[in-house]
Amino acid sequence: MNEPSDKLFTARLGDMVALCERDGAAVFSSFFDERQCVEAEEWCSRNTGALRYRLWGGYEEARRRMLAIYPDYCEDYILEEFPFVCLTFYYREEDRLSHRDFLGSFMGLQLKREVIGDIVVTDGAAQAFVTEVAARHIIGSLSKIGRVGVKITDDKPFILENAQKFHEISGTVASLRLDCVVGLAAKLSREKAASLIRTDRVEVNHLSVSSVSHELRGGDILSIRGYGRFVLSEINGHTKKDRIHINLKKYI
Repeated sequence: MNEPSDKLFTARLGDMVALCERDGAAVFSSFFDERQCVEAEEWCSRNTGALRYRLWGGYEEARRRMLAIYPDYCEDYILEEFPFVCLTFYYREEDRLSHRDFLGSFMGLQLKREVIGDIVVTDGAAQAFVTEVAARHIIGSLSKIGRVGVKITDDKPFILENAQKFHEISGTVASLRLDCVVGLAAKLSREKAASLIRTDRVEVNHLSVSSVSHELRGGDILSIRGYGRFVLSEINGHTKKDRIHINLKKYI
């Protein structure tokens, strides 16, 4: 973390620790994006001392999450204390809405991105995690997403955890080096894949990686600018020619 913005971010984390130590009570951040979550996890593991910390976005696979720093006596109920709610939106199934439609409508209410967590959209229903203040504003001000009328409730549990859709990609690679897997995922030659990596267009688990020989592991998330996001979901052994058979899931 060398950029000015990174220093400001770590300063915010330090302020949270100081406030928790001073007041002896849990302190919560706004919603972090995926990269911030990784950086917060790394920083907290080294700097929170006897305090506990937890990143949570409403469900286990949430991409956008809040950070809680808290004394150990809060452990049993900390998830109940996170200051966000799950809003559920209902609309006609034939009215196709997307994540972008919902985010655009929320931003149109002058809400900042940091008060909005994950938004999961399916046919006829969507759910969004937002701060408690943002939830009141959305419920009181929003009756349509774009031109589509919606009914909003804040009394439903999160039920769309498995709504994320993927396109399956299977193939063989010479090794689990980053350039090999990026080539399969993006359908590029190894040389073009290496060029993407060296020009900082590839992230592994939300952090930029510029080494073509970086070794991947099962479960790693690849973000390839211009080609999408992928999960290395399975590593299935070697072929007779000693190539490795892998499965990738591409987010759609």
